[in-house]
Amino acid sequence: MRFVELIAAAALGALHAQPTIAAVPNPPAPEPVEIIELPLPPVTTDSCTPDINPRGTGCINQGIYGEGFQSGSFLPDGRHIVAYVTFTGAPDAPNPASIYNGSQIILIKTDGTSFPNGDPWKCVTCGVPAENSQGTSDTWDYPHAFQDGKRLLFGTNIADCGEYSLIDSECTPERLFIYPIRWNVTPDGSGAGGAIREQRIHPDNVHFGFSSFEITNGAISQFGYFSRLQFNPSPTTGEPLVPRYDLVNVTTLYSPEVTPPWTVDGDQIVFNPLTNIVGELRGFSGRGGEVTYIGYSTESCNIDLYAAELATGSVRRLTAHPEYADPVDISPDDQWTAVMDTRGSDRDMFMAGMRGVPPLIDMVATTVASSVRNNHQRRFFQLYIIDRYGDRGDYFGQKVNAAGSGVAGSGAINDPEWNGRADPRWSPDGTQLAYWQDITASPACGGVNPLPCPNSTEPGGRYVRFMLATFTSRKPYTLPRVEPVSDVVPWGTPYVPGATVPTLPRIPEGTYTLVGTASGSAKVTITDNTDASSIKSVAVQHTDYSDDGINFLNGYENYTRSNPSYTLEIGEWYSDLVQTGETNSTKKTSPGGFHVSIDTFVNIFEANGTLTTTVDDNVYLQPLNYS
Repeated sequence: MRFVELIAAAALGALHAQPTIAAVPNPPAPEPVEIIELPLPPVTTDSCTPDINPRGTGCINQGIYGEGFQSGSFLPDGRHIVAYVTFTGAPDAPNPASIYNGSQIILIKTDGTSFPNGDPWKCVTCGVPAENSQGTSDTWDYPHAFQDGKRLLFGTNIADCGEYSLIDSECTPERLFIYPIRWNVTPDGSGAGGAIREQRIHPDNVHFGFSSFEITNGAISQFGYFSRLQFNPSPTTGEPLVPRYDLVNVTTLYSPEVTPPWTVDGDQIVFNPLTNIVGELRGFSGRGGEVTYIGYSTESCNIDLYAAELATGSVRRLTAHPEYADPVDISPDDQWTAVMDTRGSDRDMFMAGMRGVPPLIDMVATTVASSVRNNHQRRFFQLYIIDRYGDRGDYFGQKVNAAGSGVAGSGAINDPEWNGRADPRWSPDGTQLAYWQDITASPACGGVNPLPCPNSTEPGGRYVRFMLATFTSRKPYTLPRVEPVSDVVPWGTPYVPGATVPTLPRIPEGTYTLVGTASGSAKVTITDNTDASSIKSVAVQHTDYSDDGINFLNGYENYTRSNPSYTLEIGEWYSDLVQTGETNSTKKTSPGGFHVSIDTFVNIFEANGTLTTTVDDNVYLQPLNYS
């Protein structure tokens, strides 16, 4: 079986598990795309002088690896978009009372026009009086506009211009109020509230999704949550005691009653794909019926995106290519998925390129599998669109920025040194996608790293750029407003303030048999750490294992992990797998094994030995330590 047919089998198998999908249509043809770069304030590494910005509306920093920059969503009119920038330069230039300093949220025109002052951008948060922003947090990520056009989310704050649209000249700093968001985690309502990350506004503008993690027994536990936003003008408990938005009716997007990926039946181990355990929440579908997240792998070492229906818990697999997928946005009509993915880079193929391998070692190898996509702060993402039915046949979606010379360092639309970041965003009418990139910089190149650093050709040597892709053959649509969904997520667990973080079930130490759906089996040996707090190693021996009856897997794989700290993982990997049938694949480590170390917060990949996957005539090697 060809590599593309294996992807089809994986994608269609996941789709056929969903009763709501009756048939899978043929893949769509590629669409014409026009890409322009959106304007940003001028850049300076020193003082923001009148020569650089004669209007006196500030300068931003270079934004190395997105430091102080992130693009956001469209406003409801589809002609403005939100971004987080960092203004810089001497405080006395261009005038002593400059409000254009530090982290701020701006609006950018997408139609080539300008605001009344002549700039194509407007700073929304610059100059807001301190009394209008009491108790706010210093977080600015994931900026997102509400559908009323008068409010926006940034970090764990909500900016509100009252009766005025954010784009109007009447929306002045004096009329804008910024309110903090608080999640109560104590029984008596005291304290500063719980940690909120990966925060997203639901399309109904009433609900709020987020992730949170805690360190338990030296390991990171992460769960997704769903809640309602409720404005509290006069709180009497909790910090800060200022007007704020409280998260109420919070639901943990996990239940002990949900079948986990792996269960045991006697001496057999059973795999349950498409489980709706939401760890890292990534957003919502366009019409708001689903929550998107990074789920447990359907195939070994293949990190994919999934969507779970809020009302039923039914899960669909959004991506199936063996490369890594993460930032995602589903179109307003729910028919298209925009995803930042390493597909095309071969970054993860050395460990995920062999298809149809049950994700047994993923019980301990997921940290490494999910981290190799990076080199320090460099991402290897590019933007793809995939129709609702996912990867299948020879269809792996369409690379949005495929046009151009492709020459590294050229600054072309498809320059591989420009890497995609979170999050791509669809326009309200479905005809455009906004996304941002940054250019490879030290320490992913230069210095002790032998890879040369490219020179930025952006204005002022800017390290970031904000792009707008238009699908010129599409007709714009107008959709009705999303109606508020229920606070109740039946397959979740209502959060009780003060409750301990759930413990995910795991397979007990022992030896089990996984029976192939079509033929053969895999002998699985699971070994715990000495304190029995977690799994230390998984060893697998495959014998004529097959789930499709077309390809057959033989050989062994063994992965052992250790964690000197909760972010640092050291893996010892031994593999000698052979797959025969309509495809011929191997996955082999060097005689001494493959030894890898990676810190999930720093993303420094260091390895000794080799791990190589071959698929027919294609050979995939692991990245070098400095690449």
